[in-house]
Amino acid sequence: MVIRLAAELRFAASDVGRIAVSSALITEMGCLLFFNVMVNWKRENHISTGIGCTVVTALVIVINRYLAVWLNARHRNQKYLKAPELLFILFLLVTSSMIIEIWGYNSVISCFIIGLLFPKEGKTARTLLHKLGYSIYNFVLPVYFGYLGLQCDIITVFKSLSQTTNTAILILLSIGGKLGGTLIVCRYLQIPTSEGIFLGFILNTRGYADLLFIGAAAKQVITFNTEAYNVLLVSIVFNTIISGIIVAFLARGEEKMFANNHTAIEPQQLEDELRILACVYDPRQVSAILSTILAIHGSRQAPSTIYLMHLIELVKKIKSNLLYHEKENTDLSDDEDYGGNDVVEINNALDAFTADTKILVHQRRAVSSFSSLYEDVCNEAEDLQVSIILLPFHKHQRIDGKLESGKEGIRITNQKVLRHAPCSVGVIVERGLSKVPGFAQLVGSEAIQNVATLFFGGPDDREAIAWSLRMSTSPRINLTIIRFLLSSSSQNEHIESGQSEEKEILMSLSGEETVNEIDNTFMVDFYNRYVTSGQIGYVEKFVKDGAQTVESLKEIGDMYSLFIVGKGGRGNSSLTIGMSDWEECPELGTVGDVLASSDFDIHGSVLVIQQHRDAKKGLMHD
Repeated sequence: MVIRLAAELRFAASDVGRIAVSSALITEMGCLLFFNVMVNWKRENHISTGIGCTVVTALVIVINRYLAVWLNARHRNQKYLKAPELLFILFLLVTSSMIIEIWGYNSVISCFIIGLLFPKEGKTARTLLHKLGYSIYNFVLPVYFGYLGLQCDIITVFKSLSQTTNTAILILLSIGGKLGGTLIVCRYLQIPTSEGIFLGFILNTRGYADLLFIGAAAKQVITFNTEAYNVLLVSIVFNTIISGIIVAFLARGEEKMFANNHTAIEPQQLEDELRILACVYDPRQVSAILSTILAIHGSRQAPSTIYLMHLIELVKKIKSNLLYHEKENTDLSDDEDYGGNDVVEINNALDAFTADTKILVHQRRAVSSFSSLYEDVCNEAEDLQVSIILLPFHKHQRIDGKLESGKEGIRITNQKVLRHAPCSVGVIVERGLSKVPGFAQLVGSEAIQNVATLFFGGPDDREAIAWSLRMSTSPRINLTIIRFLLSSSSQNEHIESGQSEEKEILMSLSGEETVNEIDNTFMVDFYNRYVTSGQIGYVEKFVKDGAQTVESLKEIGDMYSLFIVGKGGRGNSSLTIGMSDWEECPELGTVGDVLASSDFDIHGSVLVIQQHRDAKKGLMHD
């Protein structure tokens, strides 16, 4: 109940939502365990049967682990398992549950542990989630709750004043007890009172253990008279209704409580969790996306959550005069067939990636027309509270090294996402020499990748460095920061780094623009913390104008497998003057467009970063 309510009110990904879901699961399982012990304590051989239930559960877990691996390897050209394979897995689960129920224990905890330890990667898990989710929520649970309600005589409760009073007192004690206990724990953990009140009410909505207790009474496992049974069931129902209404009211009134506080990477610490929503349109873009994901995981000391969203164009189906049995197999389709073989290829690539790197990627899918596809991306990013969205470039590289344009709808979608995204955005341009291992082959290659981050100044470039800093923790990434400065200012300003060796960083100063104190402070701090220790390389290049900047970029074009640069936010910088005269793709920014141009010969891919404009109000400007 808590999980579904959190999903519907769109706060499941927030810190409060995650605490609520975790607390509800632990509390629910604890209550069920206590219920099992209480019911079976006076029975004979209750210890031996309890051990037997544990052995059965462990046996099913072991079988499922090997079975899932075997089923994932079969029929790689299929999206889901076949019906007999799915039924065999469910047969194991139902059989173990029946054995445990026959021995007198409740099988809910056993099924929960089996599901908790079931392999999450591969098409076996995808099939179970896809096939069971709808039927459980929309058929099984409603029938079960309806069965319990059918045994309750609610009219009898309100006919008697004493029963009505007992019900009201029970509801107040239930809400007050849970709310008070939650507030005490929140005060001990230094959680704000407003969040504690919200947690207290949302934990009141969980009632499966209570209903199970009532169901056991109906089966005469626990002896209750009819009056007590009716009062308890009515109090549970009203308790859930009252708490649900209050939770919905608080969720809409306390928007700041569920707001995403990490809409950009720069303000975060390396120890903070990084949530990424990567998007792909077709299998050709998966390798670059997965390589970027692998690189950002680094040494895996910092937690990260990865979501991959398959964006599928919704096309109008052409009406056919053929009858159903006259159609070919390729003509038979439903909503699940959108994406065609692309879905299978993407699933196989993700399965191989997870098996090789042990990095779990949560899959999402959006099917819509290109005109509204960006809304699905932005809404999903907001619901998941991610810090950055990764998008593939609409052009792909041919064998001769030239970039060929794909669907124009992809470009329009990328532009709209950049304009409306609730967080930072990165656009990946896959480039490189054919048959030469590049950054896109990071997953399948053990070679060290040389990565360069170009810094001209501005919020987007700072965001690019913050992203690069997380990549630098990977043992297979050799990162170099290349800062471009005006050559006329090379002798004008020196800023001490604060080290004992009195190393200095040259800062730019020109007659056209004042020193950007934010960039200077940021770079001095970055230099002192990471460059002086030898963790990251640092190079300064002095140029006079945009023409010299382009020449400098050409000189380093074959030295790195990945170039990371901010989209813009530099104002009228002298470093890039004239570079936008032949701009082809404004969504990449001035420098990103040059690096992604077919006329510009480089051997590395390009990642263009745009910082979320509301991440630091007052500092975001183009």
